[in-house]
Amino acid sequence: MIVRFWGTRGSLPVAQKAEVVRDKVIAALMAANGLAFETDDEAAAWIDDNLEFAVAGTYGGATSCVEIEAGEEFLICDMGSGLREFGLDAMARCASGHARTYHFFMSHVHWDHIMGFPFFVPGFDPGAKIVIHAGHADAEEALRRQQEEISFPVPFDWLKADISFRTLVPGQDYNIGSVKVSLVEQQHSHSSYGYRFEDAAGKVAVYSTDSEHKINRMDGEADVVAFFREADLVICDTMYSLADTVAMKEDWGHSSNITAIDLCHEAAAKRLALFHHEPTYSDRDIQRMHRESIRYEELTRFAEPLEVICSYDGLEVVL
Repeated sequence: MIVRFWGTRGSLPVAQKAEVVRDKVIAALMAANGLAFETDDEAAAWIDDNLEFAVAGTYGGATSCVEIEAGEEFLICDMGSGLREFGLDAMARCASGHARTYHFFMSHVHWDHIMGFPFFVPGFDPGAKIVIHAGHADAEEALRRQQEEISFPVPFDWLKADISFRTLVPGQDYNIGSVKVSLVEQQHSHSSYGYRFEDAAGKVAVYSTDSEHKINRMDGEADVVAFFREADLVICDTMYSLADTVAMKEDWGHSSNITAIDLCHEAAAKRLALFHHEPTYSDRDIQRMHRESIRYEELTRFAEPLEVICSYDGLEVVL
């Protein structure tokens, strides 16, 4: 099983400003301190060995879109703005013989999670089959509505692919493609759903975003702990710091890195990916939260260690 992150921001897409890129270049030049490199590869190796990620790279700015590679058919969680990039990559793979079947699993239908679909190139491929799985019976209405004339110039009915919708029920197991899929309802405006994917080898990835876990009500999270149980990877909503979730953003439908770590510890999960990054956070802010998360995990560990990684646009994780 391979998990690819095509979009990791929450709420709305963001782009790096020129001044931010300039600051990264300055920091890199200062760190190099006059070094000269003979080749691009030599410079790249020095960057990898000497620069922190917030300087050498970026966590990206596309909204939620995650690919689960397991078997011959595409499995995609959510349709945020990262879907456009995935669609272009998928078309190249299909040209090399990949099956042209796409299974989407929708956490919910808020705009930041569906806005990429009008730009999804395989939607215009008459040989493509697209199945949109959701816990919401109104998923089709949401997707059609965002392509009405007042909002977008290309109507939904102009798409050429064979598109169908399937409403899934929490608590049931579904065999879809080469994986077993189940879902759980989560605390969010208009509800959201988390998904658990298990492949034939027993590898498990959980996609759980736009879900609020309150620090003062963790004793009521037994269903979530069971859903995360012994997962090889949990992709979890960690949009805010704990201070923000308690002081300013309670009932906003999102969670913190602290509650995600607590849940994964209780579930004996193996790896946690911080996800759905706050759009106002800079790369340094996200990197700081990642480091604080690693330290918190170390301080609260009571059994096997939990590896805490930080998702970014372009990250690939092999399970």
